[in-house]
Amino acid sequence: MRRVVVTGVGLICAVGNKTAEVWQNLLAGKSGVGRITQFDSSKHACQIAAEVKNFDPLNFIEKKEVKKMGRFIHLALAAAEEAVQTSGLKVTSQNEEMVGVHIGSGIGGFDIIEREHTNLMEGGPRKISPFFIPAAIVNLAAGHVSMRFGAKGPNEATATACTTSAHSIGDSFRIIHYGDADVMIAGGSEAAITPMGVGGFAAMRALSTRNDDPERSSRPWDRDRDGFVIGEGAGILIMEELEHARARGAKPIAEIVGYGMSGDAYHITQPAPEHEGGFRVMKNAVRDAKIKATDIGYVNAHGTSTPIGDTLEAHAIRNFFGDHKIAVSSTKSMTGHLLGGAGGLEAGVTVLALRDQILPPTINLENQDPGTGNMDFVPNHARKVSIEYAMSNSFG
Repeated sequence: MRRVVVTGVGLICAVGNKTAEVWQNLLAGKSGVGRITQFDSSKHACQIAAEVKNFDPLNFIEKKEVKKMGRFIHLALAAAEEAVQTSGLKVTSQNEEMVGVHIGSGIGGFDIIEREHTNLMEGGPRKISPFFIPAAIVNLAAGHVSMRFGAKGPNEATATACTTSAHSIGDSFRIIHYGDADVMIAGGSEAAITPMGVGGFAAMRALSTRNDDPERSSRPWDRDRDGFVIGEGAGILIMEELEHARARGAKPIAEIVGYGMSGDAYHITQPAPEHEGGFRVMKNAVRDAKIKATDIGYVNAHGTSTPIGDTLEAHAIRNFFGDHKIAVSSTKSMTGHLLGGAGGLEAGVTVLALRDQILPPTINLENQDPGTGNMDFVPNHARKVSIEYAMSNSFG
């Protein structure tokens, strides 16, 4: 099997519009959660979100093209632009067929769907934009990125809820493994902070309603957590066959060595008892990597700040690692939950933790839930470490 390395990272979320800013603010324990500004949320049960701030798509996209794309596409293009730049990748006529794109989204263009539905209701079918469908459907983030860079290799888009971009990265790992591409631009993007998006998740009773204290609302594993905070953004990695990277003088940031998948076959939203699916997927990833659980020094957890999900993920991690004392943190405490974009963002964060040998904290962890045992959730402050392997969990 061919070895796969990461040579570029592009991250955008509520704590920064560039990777360096995101990483600096995560290590500083800065929350990106605030009152919703993208629409009037005064009638909503949840009025808080982790919005990307001061983002201008015109920095990346021609003005006439902006309205032809949903916000999730804007964010994907921004993150991909940075990832490609930092990797030094050049797509040419010589390599274009071996450079692919795999970028997913859990929901896609909710903003466009809502906008065009309003146009339909107010003006009839003739008021629907001819760009409605291509602006909204999930695969057009990958499509636009491939067109931007001229990447003519595999072109895919996954939609598996909150595991979406973890699947995109893992599947790209396999694509390079098997020689279908030498390079993959992979990850995910999400922009579902809309009246229907927030209202829908609130109707499921999944969201925090700590409206008067937004920065402290996302609190994974804290006794007083009351739901997740919806976030937006994108996380894109440049993944590359090792020898291809060496041949062009690229410096690998990290190597991807294992990928695991599983399904619960249990319930539409609730994890199976004891999170046996989470246990199984970690086992599968470690087996694929041909390492031992005790080799792993850090887990960037799914850790959404929901009462059931956090407890069960803690059980799965504790059951899998046993007596091995593992450091675990949830950066969703700062970024909110990017849904289909979460896995890409958090894989990028995990790569940076390995690069710099420092772990981002779980903030707002003031009273650790007794049901999580004595686990080490890197509470409230970043920590310097010496580790060789790290794992990123995404559950949908």
